[in-house]
Amino acid sequence: MSSPQRFRDTRHTKYHFIDHVLVRCPKCTGIAHVAPAASAGGDEAASMFTRRRLVCRACGLSRDAAGGLRLFRGSGEATDPYFGLPLWLQAETRHGRLWAYNPEHLKLIGQFVQAPLRERAPWNAQVRKMTLIARLPAWIKSAKNRDEVLRAIERIRSSLVT
Repeated sequence: MSSPQRFRDTRHTKYHFIDHVLVRCPKCTGIAHVAPAASAGGDEAASMFTRRRLVCRACGLSRDAAGGLRLFRGSGEATDPYFGLPLWLQAETRHGRLWAYNPEHLKLIGQFVQAPLRERAPWNAQVRKMTLIARLPAWIKSAKNRDEVLRAIERIRSSLVT
């Protein structure tokens, strides 16, 4: 990963990344994908509550879930918002668990952690306190933990290649 000098908050929230989630397959424990079962049109709020389909290409498992949404809050193993299955992209550190819904989510966290200069949303922005970056745990934001968090991100990223 090349080290960017500056990171500007893109004002994304965790809802920007829940369209495609990588989870652990309940049948074969491989990588499974959770994605919308049908196109939701252009309405972002409606797309969060559309039916989801779980598909594992390794074992052929396919399941549908109704349009409910249960976001992960708390400690322990992080789970996806639709099926409650463990996320594939997660790693334990001595400070806590680092997790991401998909590679784009992980990339954004990595860019933030890696940058020595981090710019937040303007003080008068409506989403200032609700962005994904603003809501990261303090131990991820701390510069003294930068190396450990980046190692965890690399461990997570390497799990995609196997």
